[in-house]
Amino acid sequence: MSTASRPYPIVQDLIESFANWLKHRRELNEMRQLDRADFDRIASDLRIAPDDLEELVRHGRHAADELPKMLDQLGISAEQLGRTQPLLLRDMERVCALCGHKSQCDRDLADGTAAENYQGYCGNASTLESLDRDATTTH
Repeated sequence: MSTASRPYPIVQDLIESFANWLKHRRELNEMRQLDRADFDRIASDLRIAPDDLEELVRHGRHAADELPKMLDQLGISAEQLGRTQPLLLRDMERVCALCGHKSQCDRDLADGTAAENYQGYCGNASTLESLDRDATTTH
């Protein structure tokens, strides 16, 4: 629905944001209700450290939204990478989600300068450099 067809777009956006926040709070509450053994088993099934899983849940589902944008600016197809190296992509998403340099990354992505600057702050920099560009290039 476009903003032109919504009678109160700002109010609707606020309501959606609040609803998303409530949903995230419920998810956190559900996670806290798991006993430690169940939580550790889920982390093991996902092949991730329990502390990382806990942190990822706290950050929410949009914590790695920068990664596809970064890949795009580097000319790497996230879709192709997901097909050829799904575990690598998942690990890159984990690193991105736990990153402490979101504001710098978001600025560079918005300015279109991420490809020149990411090596200085991106936790995925060495992985991005090692990717076979021919196998993952966008066409």
